[in-house]
Amino acid sequence: MLPNDPVILLSFLNARLRDQYSSLDQLCDDLEADKGEITEKLSAIGYEYSEEHNQFI
Repeated sequence: MLPNDPVILLSFLNARLRDQYSSLDQLCDDLEADKGEITEKLSAIGYEYSEEHNQFI
């Protein structure tokens, strides 16, 4: 269900985090997604999740 391309995934997740979810944990629970896989994939392109900003930066 989640995009495979890391750049598209980044855009998808940040939009969802901005508009629908108050945390990455909530998003992962709702979409039944693996938080570790997501953070690893985005870390590979230089992005880390910021709880303070509730987005990948």
